[in-house]
Amino acid sequence: MDGFMRALVSVWTDSGFAALTWENCVMILVGLVLLYLSIAKEYEPLLLLPIAFGCIMANFPNTGFEDEMGVMMAIGFGIKYEIFPPLIFMGVGAMTDFGPLLANPKTMLLGAAAQIGVFVALAGAMMLGFNVQQASAIGIKLAPHLLGAIAVAAYSYMSLVPLIQPPIMKLMTTKEQRKIKMVNLRPVSHFEKVVFPIVVAIVVSLLLPPVAALMGCLCMGNLFEVSGVTARLSDTAQNALINIVTIFLATGTGLTMSGDKFLRLETIEIIVLGLIAFAAGTAGGVLFGQIMRIASGNKINPLIGSAGVSAVPMAARVSQVVGLKDNPSNYLLMQAMGPNV
Repeated sequence: MDGFMRALVSVWTDSGFAALTWENCVMILVGLVLLYLSIAKEYEPLLLLPIAFGCIMANFPNTGFEDEMGVMMAIGFGIKYEIFPPLIFMGVGAMTDFGPLLANPKTMLLGAAAQIGVFVALAGAMMLGFNVQQASAIGIKLAPHLLGAIAVAAYSYMSLVPLIQPPIMKLMTTKEQRKIKMVNLRPVSHFEKVVFPIVVAIVVSLLLPPVAALMGCLCMGNLFEVSGVTARLSDTAQNALINIVTIFLATGTGLTMSGDKFLRLETIEIIVLGLIAFAAGTAGGVLFGQIMRIASGNKINPLIGSAGVSAVPMAARVSQVVGLKDNPSNYLLMQAMGPNV
């Protein structure tokens, strides 16, 4: 009997239950809430579901995940050495239509104006005591030891685009301005669509060599789609490749969300900064849209500026929805896709 009890005690001692901390329990609960949001509410499920499950797995004690064993080592390697982001960009490029931007290049300025949110986040982070490297990482949503918190902030406000943006858009525009109908976009030739990713890849990579991998993969993926001669490669990049890499990248992000690293004041600060940055980006885009409206003689609807926050294509759809509420015959979707991409 004593031997049986010792065996039971040994099993309990070696199990994860004995090593569970309150931080682990809280983060497992967070993971379950994120699973609910991704499944029941369909908030960015392709990203949020693997992040949520990775979060739950990260808080199982005595698993060895922190040592990056087996498949976890491969996932950690892909994140650490920046293998996954360029592959993601290749898929995004294959799925992106640059036609609206080529048809109305001025909308690129709206996309640039909406990036004020990046600088708001950077300034805010530095005011809260983050160093310049950490503040920059929060601004552009990337940093190894802050990855979990930044990812949760990013995907939280991206999924809440339809709630966050409309009040800001309405506050900064009048009903008459929201009713403005824009002229149809000109047709974009096949030649333009093919030349665009080639020129962008060459110019941007030579101008900013550190981003060559990201921009090169983005443009190559887009060329797969627009060239018309690599349908199989485009299909692979848009579907199989990006889905596989998304699983690894999102799960790896979730695995950074262990309780001892995540339950800190800086996590709350990052999430709040992300929301403030998103709101500031929306406001910046609409404000510049107002400037372009005045300069064009009321030919540009300032609502499309809000799509510059680059939550593709959700932000463009929000521009369309808000415009339709004040003018049921106003279709801004394709116009908003310009600053969106």
